[in-house]
Amino acid sequence: QVQLVESGGGLVQAGGSLRLSCAASGNIFVIYNMGWYRQTPGNQRSLVAIMTSGGSTNYGDSVKGRFTVSRDNDKNTVYLQMNSLEPEDTAVYYCNANGRFMSMRTFDSWGQGTQVTVSS
Repeated sequence: QVQLVESGGGLVQAGGSLRLSCAASGNIFVIYNMGWYRQTPGNQRSLVAIMTSGGSTNYGDSVKGRFTVSRDNDKNTVYLQMNSLEPEDTAVYYCNANGRFMSMRTFDSWGQGTQVTVSS
């Protein structure tokens, strides 16, 4: 089993910044994609940003130019630097990682979520 532990959420004023972290632990052989999704009440979870093991990135349209995803593959950790935050960024942010265990069995795991609230 893979455990994803998120940190860094909180309350910030519009225009401010936050940095989220997510560390994966378990009997991991490789993590392919690792990144962030967010969800607001009554809506589906949507892509914020992901990064492949090779360093390619994909961002949701609403965060391009404001958020930056990065990874430390040695630490199995992904980060999300969020700048110029807007009230519309208020959501629960979930870390996601997929890859293989040492047994070669695949996994696709989610963190417990961390609340980000942006006040106007």
